[in-house]
Amino acid sequence: MALYLDHFGLHEPPFRITPHTDFFFDGADRGATLEALIYAVLHDEGIVKVSGEVGSGKTMLCRVLMERLPRHVDTIYLATASLGREEILQAIADDLQLELPQGERTAVVLRALHERLIELYGAGRRVVILIDEAHVIPDESLEQIRLLSNLESSRHKLLQIVLFGQPELDATLAKTSLRQLRDRITHSFRMRPLASPEVANYLSFRMRAAGYRGPDIFTPRAAMRLARAAGGLTRRINILADKALLAAFTENAHAVTVRHVNAAIRDSEFATVARPTRSAFFAIAGALLVGVAIGTVVQWSLSRPSTAPVSRSTQAAKVEPVPAAVPEKPAPSQSERLLEPDQVQRLTGYSAGSQRLLAERIAATRAVLQTSPDGHFAVELFVTDKTDPARMERFLLRARDLVPLDELFVIPMVVGKQYRLRVVLGDFPNLDEALAAEKRLPPKYHGAFRTAPRSFGELRGQI
Repeated sequence: MALYLDHFGLHEPPFRITPHTDFFFDGADRGATLEALIYAVLHDEGIVKVSGEVGSGKTMLCRVLMERLPRHVDTIYLATASLGREEILQAIADDLQLELPQGERTAVVLRALHERLIELYGAGRRVVILIDEAHVIPDESLEQIRLLSNLESSRHKLLQIVLFGQPELDATLAKTSLRQLRDRITHSFRMRPLASPEVANYLSFRMRAAGYRGPDIFTPRAAMRLARAAGGLTRRINILADKALLAAFTENAHAVTVRHVNAAIRDSEFATVARPTRSAFFAIAGALLVGVAIGTVVQWSLSRPSTAPVSRSTQAAKVEPVPAAVPEKPAPSQSERLLEPDQVQRLTGYSAGSQRLLAERIAATRAVLQTSPDGHFAVELFVTDKTDPARMERFLLRARDLVPLDELFVIPMVVGKQYRLRVVLGDFPNLDEALAAEKRLPPKYHGAFRTAPRSFGELRGQI
């Protein structure tokens, strides 16, 4: 039990690293992703993929999904994704209270599963398999998952599958041998790291969920410092925040400052206090600058903890160092944050050639991806490997008679070494409006495409 609970008025530790669904933070598009997952599970959407770095909150999202699904949905949770193909079938059968025939061919086993799923479907039940740590699934087991996704009635999928895994899962699915499985993935979500303002909101949310009442414990500078050291990953944020609270408690302080966060950083092996390249730059600058006034500037620059040694001449400046959380440059605007440079490069790497409409829509797409918040939604019409500009231009010429062309966006995506094109419609402030717009689509589109709402956070994460 944390030593600081009574000191800060908490009824439980706020920053445990084990998933606790009462502490689910729905900011940073987590809430929107959860809603989209529930929608996908309840609307026969087949296989869904959620990827993210270690410690980005995938397991927490998985646990919350299990809690939020309606009672008529039976969930099968597979935490050991390295199971072989027969072991996967056995684990599913055990959860469905089905005795599989021993020693039979896979086709016979699948038939038995199929009959059990039809029985459950007839009783008004739905079945979803949630596979955690899916990036370690052997290729042969992934092929088994593809076969399971084929189990359906005349009109409905009998089994929904959600894969949670690290980015290595994307690389695995890009293999040519797994193309059939990849093509069955109808939704892909990416758990991105939290930005600095989101980290401050996250810290406040977790403290209040644990019972704290009062002004924010973490000062803005402390939250910014912690966000930088943790890289926006929630598991690392939890570790550093817990250590920082303990440091404040030992000083009988009631606010967590940069000094306390720095103490937590020094006590955490993963946290990098400063980027070596910047540290080296400032060290060289300190050696070149002379004079008391210039020495003051150098002292400010080098006051941030660094792996590079600080020269004695720098320490001699009689200036109180500025806390480490002072940013080197103004915080980036929203439009600068929403697309990373490598994403912009991939977007611009696809050429529309001489196709005027396509060039206009791609330019508009870059603009909306730069500015639309993660929690906004668009309606996906289709994703295609057929990226010939003339072909897409013909689609746009036909589409302008059916939908407002200025609301149609074409997103070039790089999968493996090949481009794919995703076509989406609109920029809606919430999921409900996107779903309403989806219903208003022309009947021709409902028949030709498997439309679905997508958050802009997800769309950006898959570029």
